[in-house]
Amino acid sequence: MPVSLLSIIHFFDFHLPVKEILTYGIGSIAIFAILFIIYLIIHQIAKKIEKRTGHELVSKLRKNLRIPVVLLIIILALWLPLSFIEVSDVISGAANKILTILLIAVFAWILIRLVGLIKYLVLKQYDIDRKDNLKARKVYTQFRIIERVLVFLILLVAIALALMTFGEIRRIGVSLIASAGVTGIILGFAAQKMLGGILAGIQLAITQPIRLDDVVVVENEWGRIEEINLTYVVVRIWDQRRLVLPTSYFIEKPFQNWTRTSADILGTVYIYTDYNVPFEEVRKELTRILQDCAYWDGKVNVLQVTNSTEKTVEIRALVSAVDSSTAWNLRVHVREHLIKFLQKNYPDSLPRSRVIVTKEKE
Repeated sequence: MPVSLLSIIHFFDFHLPVKEILTYGIGSIAIFAILFIIYLIIHQIAKKIEKRTGHELVSKLRKNLRIPVVLLIIILALWLPLSFIEVSDVISGAANKILTILLIAVFAWILIRLVGLIKYLVLKQYDIDRKDNLKARKVYTQFRIIERVLVFLILLVAIALALMTFGEIRRIGVSLIASAGVTGIILGFAAQKMLGGILAGIQLAITQPIRLDDVVVVENEWGRIEEINLTYVVVRIWDQRRLVLPTSYFIEKPFQNWTRTSADILGTVYIYTDYNVPFEEVRKELTRILQDCAYWDGKVNVLQVTNSTEKTVEIRALVSAVDSSTAWNLRVHVREHLIKFLQKNYPDSLPRSRVIVTKEKE
């Protein structure tokens, strides 16, 4: 038994740096305790401010940053003692690299959370479900793309900083830059489309030829802008299909945007009748139909004779609605009821072909 005890003591004395480990552990615990107490004090102050003011910003900051801040405290508690405790170069070097990478990752996480929080607080002031949602769609589009760009840049910088902690990779990077030459040109041409797509996404956020929920006609398809990403746009077509296009498409090619400046839109209904149709009666009936229809916005009510042929007269009803979907429903409603009106009251006014038969003189 004494021999075993002496062996254990001898092992710890000569093989493990017990003093260094204990000092490092005590230092880490002490730093963690100090930082965590400071965090708890700030957390309680934030809760009191939240209760008094009811401000959502404080609540969101407290809830969204709780986990990354605790991880940051743990990393700092493990990292800071290395600066004043004598540890072997191999252990301290490896620990410094690992903790530095973790520190970069946590800071990147905090920045991404802050970007998402800013986007949420701004967008909550705008209701995109309203009928007149032009300004809301504009802001939503800008912040969706800006958020993606910022997250991409944060991750890019974080990865670059993490790689810079390795001396070998840094030396490789320097040698690659020194011998870039033709390789850089080749890579530039290869990445041209990708970079062009990213720049087109940024340009969409600034110039906004399209916005979220815009009604567009693109590639001979009618639909709404469902997603605007950094490199591609998703259009939800009227029959629930999805048309995916690169962002550069909306910079380089022509397309129709029915809600570019406002959501309201004009709709046309064409009716073909015989020459003896009573135009004034049809105008009165159009007014009656529109006044009884919930789809009409009360702005435009026009009936005009727009063309005539040897067989028919073309009548155009011009009506207005708050958006394109409502305008479609209004058009089919007006067309159906005008045809019913003519069938019931003026059946002789429907288009017909005339044949004149004359008797030849004997």
